[in-house]
Amino acid sequence: MSEKATPKSETLRELPSVDQLLRTEVGLRLRTLVGLQRLTAIARIVTDELRAEIQAPSPAIPSQSNGKTRQNLLSAATQRLEALVAQDESLSLRRVINATGVILHTNLGRAPLPQSARDAIALEAAGYCTLEYDFESGTRGRRGVRVEQLLVELTGAEDAVVVNNCAAAALLILAVLAGDGETIVSRGELVEIGGDFRVPDVMANSGTRMIDVGTTNRTHLDDYRRAINERTRLILRVHPSNYRVVGFTASPTIAELASLAHESGLALYEDAGSGVLQDLSSYGLKDEPIIGDCIARGADVVSFSGDKLLGATQAGLIVGRRTLIERLRKHSLYRALRVDKLTLAALQATLTAHRRGTVFEEVPALHMLAMTKSELANRTEKFLAKLSQSVSDVQLTVSIIDGESAVGGGSGPNTHPPTSLVALEHRTLSADEIERRLRTANPPVIARVSDGKVLLDLRTVESREEVEVLRAIASVGS
Repeated sequence: MSEKATPKSETLRELPSVDQLLRTEVGLRLRTLVGLQRLTAIARIVTDELRAEIQAPSPAIPSQSNGKTRQNLLSAATQRLEALVAQDESLSLRRVINATGVILHTNLGRAPLPQSARDAIALEAAGYCTLEYDFESGTRGRRGVRVEQLLVELTGAEDAVVVNNCAAAALLILAVLAGDGETIVSRGELVEIGGDFRVPDVMANSGTRMIDVGTTNRTHLDDYRRAINERTRLILRVHPSNYRVVGFTASPTIAELASLAHESGLALYEDAGSGVLQDLSSYGLKDEPIIGDCIARGADVVSFSGDKLLGATQAGLIVGRRTLIERLRKHSLYRALRVDKLTLAALQATLTAHRRGTVFEEVPALHMLAMTKSELANRTEKFLAKLSQSVSDVQLTVSIIDGESAVGGGSGPNTHPPTSLVALEHRTLSADEIERRLRTANPPVIARVSDGKVLLDLRTVESREEVEVLRAIASVGS
């Protein structure tokens, strides 16, 4: 005589199979999004989870023996399938609206590209292009020639070369120019920046022996002079980027270090960081080195970032003396670190804007930096007027408060441009919940939370994005 079926076993029999789940309306729709192979793997996860929950001593899904069991399990399975696919897709690169007021937000991709750079990527470089093709001869050409020419024009250097980021630039320079000897650097410049990037680690990986001189706050020219010997190859000067040492401090100028390096038969390498091509002191950035000035004052090779105050894409830009740049270009490590056609297209378009002198109109990062408090106040008031017409949630309170933006990206740590902020509060929703709902909107709106309020800074919101921000705020209470 067969044993009577238990409620659990009856429930398990009603559990949909992977194939049934894939053939549902939801499954067929999701298949076009992620593909059959990936969706099948996710469906197995869903059915395995449901089976484990049914079999658990204290089941999250109660055992049932009625006619609705199959329907309920199938509904639960399709909901989980959708949720897991959404979670899977959340890891994909996607557009967000930056309402934090941090112009060079590292987590959000740093500098947004100028429209000319976006067009160059899509229209000129995305397909076949003249990456390494010479029109004149019809033969193979050199990669990145136009970008290198623009860098020479804009900085006054003799030559230039481009690699994939600033750490790569430092690695290449140190390995090629000092890998068989020693590099002298001030102890106060042994910095760590975001992503656990440390100057001593890069130096160690390059093969050069680091000789640190001076103290954290004071390093004198004689400290460098005393460290020079027959094994010395480079003097390195590192811009501190995301911090400043103030008070009782001292350090030699570029010109002084260049003079010492040259009289000793050495090269001076300046790691300048942010990539400033023109004077930005009127916007509060007084401490950021101007690349052309570094060259004019005697630096033999200078490296800087493409995706910071230059306003382009991620890249390590190297300019300097022709003999040194040629050594970098001919080294086998350069091939491993060189950039692709999309990066070169974006750099070329952005550098062309710099050459035209229209960067504060064309380059978003610099346009955002140049926006005045009065301009932002006027824009924020107009935004609030539109918001009052589109938001019907009486529990949502919206106001304008004074605040500060930030440069970000390791640039101008002491620079906080004044701004006007849109402040959101809700009677029943916490600030963290409002922030979460904005962050999970489509497209996501990234804001900041302070003193129990959600704050949005229009400095980093493009004008065309305002309608999407309005829609995201209007849906907060729904």
